[in-house]
Amino acid sequence: MTLSLWLSLLGASTLISFTPGAGAINTMTNSMNSGFRRSLWGIMGQQSALLVHVVIVAAGVGLLVSRSELAFTVIRYAGAGYLIYLGIRLILAKATGSQALDTSDREPAFSMFRRGFWVNLLNPKAIVFFLAFTPQFIRLDAPPVPQYLIFIGTIVAVDIMVMWFFFAATAKSFSRFTATERGQRILNLSFGTLFIFVAALLVFIH
Repeated sequence: MTLSLWLSLLGASTLISFTPGAGAINTMTNSMNSGFRRSLWGIMGQQSALLVHVVIVAAGVGLLVSRSELAFTVIRYAGAGYLIYLGIRLILAKATGSQALDTSDREPAFSMFRRGFWVNLLNPKAIVFFLAFTPQFIRLDAPPVPQYLIFIGTIVAVDIMVMWFFFAATAKSFSRFTATERGQRILNLSFGTLFIFVAALLVFIH
């Protein structure tokens, strides 16, 4: 991959990562409820899903999914249903306030990782997006493996930095709200509603 092509990939990846979505909402929620450092577990789960998406596209399965209305619809509704579940669970979560929160009450790291994985994986538009995005940076006259490694390495590195140092860091500014039960309840309601809103977009916007 030439330097100019990689710089184009870097710029595109940065813009895409800054686009608010379910992953950003999930990251901010983790940061507020479990802390800035521990939110990295959810981010790593999201990156694992991105790896799966690229592998699917590279294997050609993404093309089949994008051309199969039934497969696309099933995944789309499954992804929307999972986001609605996360939203409702967050809205109904018991607010304790961070002042009363004990370290043992924090969500386990694997749970955060698993949720981040499913949030990104159950997004069929990501498969279609990578299907259209990937060929722009992969040359057929060059060995594919090094190109895919640079491609996914760049996307993952950029997304980790944006998610952690922007979205998770931004959520730290809400820490004064999570110090009280009322503030935490308001934030849970707000972010739970955002999850449901993103799910609605996933269903109704094609």
